[in-house]
Amino acid sequence: MTAFADGALTLALKGDIATLTFDRPAKRNAISLAVWRALPDACAAFAASDAKVLIVTGRGGHFAAGADIGEFEAVYATPQSAADYNAAIAAGIGAIAGLEKPVLAAIEGACVGGGLAVALACDLRIAASDARLAITPAKLGLTYSLEDTKRLVDAVGASAAKDILFTGRLLGAEEALRLGLIDAVEVDVPAAAIAKAAEIAAASQVTVRAIKATIRAILAGAVEDDATTRAAFVASVSGPDFIEGRTAFLEKRKAVFPER
Repeated sequence: MTAFADGALTLALKGDIATLTFDRPAKRNAISLAVWRALPDACAAFAASDAKVLIVTGRGGHFAAGADIGEFEAVYATPQSAADYNAAIAAGIGAIAGLEKPVLAAIEGACVGGGLAVALACDLRIAASDARLAITPAKLGLTYSLEDTKRLVDAVGASAAKDILFTGRLLGAEEALRLGLIDAVEVDVPAAAIAKAAEIAAASQVTVRAIKATIRAILAGAVEDDATTRAAFVASVSGPDFIEGRTAFLEKRKAVFPER
């Protein structure tokens, strides 16, 4: 296990699956400036590893109760400090959103503000029935970034995003599931996240990462293939994963894809 931000953020690598954990349980894993700054390094460590899938979670029954309000007086003291703080948050969330490998959020308890922004930067979100989700800038007199707003709109649509942001209200897990803010409600979230991560890890990572890149392009406005996507398809046909997948299909066995 590798610790970041004096142990407030940890990365554990175990075979195909890595786990990134917010570890400030006494503060319901409120995300400090040090943690925001550490997220890009933690994501880079995962990207450089042999792990195929990342699970993002929090210790002690909560995902993350947002940015650490105890730091607000200092980080918002001047226009420059506010800009620097906003840049650190954007870089941390952007590091998760920018990963080529798939990322799952395993959500228990509070998932609020910056915590929900982190979860929305993940590809899939699995939550416990006791999860409570909200984005609360309207209760603090703050604006909300375009990038984070777009990820919310992509997940739930414009009208639901307006309701969530205008009111800052807490959503229970079932309402969040109905809106598309989360993808599943599970009794045992850690076990469900590991099972889903293992299922994804067993698939061709060439395919998984290409699909993630394609969906990202679609959400950014792409409507047809370009030279990059066409070249990726041609390259995959001669790659070892496709050879293994085709052979396994013909031999009526489960494929064991070689590419990590």
